[in-house]
Amino acid sequence: MIAERINKGTRKVPAWPIYILGALPPLWLIWQGFTGGLGVDPVKEMEHQMGLWGLWLLIAGLCITPLQRFAGIRLIKYRRAIGLLAFFYILLHLLIWLVLDVQIPSQIIADIYKRPYITVGMAAFVLLIPLALTSNNWSIRKLGARWRQLHKLVYVIVPLGGVHFLMLVRGFQIEPLIYLAAIAVLLALRIRLPRRKRPATTG
Repeated sequence: MIAERINKGTRKVPAWPIYILGALPPLWLIWQGFTGGLGVDPVKEMEHQMGLWGLWLLIAGLCITPLQRFAGIRLIKYRRAIGLLAFFYILLHLLIWLVLDVQIPSQIIADIYKRPYITVGMAAFVLLIPLALTSNNWSIRKLGARWRQLHKLVYVIVPLGGVHFLMLVRGFQIEPLIYLAAIAVLLALRIRLPRRKRPATTG
């Protein structure tokens, strides 16, 4: 079985290398920016890439439960690292926009209120903050059952991220629609349908 081979292999692979590998793409972007590899507007390109990679990781996090339920592939031990890395990328996406792109505080506040795609993206980021802050063992013990309820916010955050990307692109583009469709399918796969009761048999 493929699932058994994957599970056997991942037992030997810890989660911590994900954090190290996750630091490489931003460093690569910075290098590309300084060497002219990001085109005429490197700030916009870095901003776009960090946001896109963050969305990819959020979607990857949603894949973990369906993979275990329907394919038997257990990747749950990597979910925290994937989630924190997604937050890191989205934070960099926001910081690039704040510090390198807009820069003017009054303009930043005006954009958040006046531009719907920025409003949606900012809402997703604000909801993501408590999830990042509580992604540790101490918070799990402290919050108990409330921790699971809090982290269900991801079911709101990821669609908001997809909508943010859809509203951001100009004209009709298929890529954000594919992401939204994937998010919808992954959320639908989490719905547990009630089991049909077998009719009672009479002896």
